[in-house]
Amino acid sequence: MVVAAATAACFEARPRPAPPVLALTLDTALVCSPDTLTGVLRAEDPDGLDSLWLTVDENEVGVDGGLREVFESRFRMPIRAGLNPGATLEVVLRGRDLAGFSDTLRRSVGVTRCDVTT
Repeated sequence: MVVAAATAACFEARPRPAPPVLALTLDTALVCSPDTLTGVLRAEDPDGLDSLWLTVDENEVGVDGGLREVFESRFRMPIRAGLNPGATLEVVLRGRDLAGFSDTLRRSVGVTRCDVTT
């Protein structure tokens, strides 16, 4: 009995399969219309990353995860003209690993009035 307990203590718990860990940092909380939203996206998964998709308003961009365990990149996404000040835009990052697990991270950015003086 003592041998079995000692042997079990030598083995580390095997991590369970899980979706990628996603992070999204926006450089600003407010954008104009039109404008460009910038920031950093990051995904991490020990099984390797299959793909990442970033959606801002009506624009969506996908990247191949390249089987990497960690993917990090700056992004630039256009904000279309004609949005009303006070509107809120959803920013969505989706990630999928090689085992088929996926997760979604949602953030939002507000639209503000930006007067252009010439």
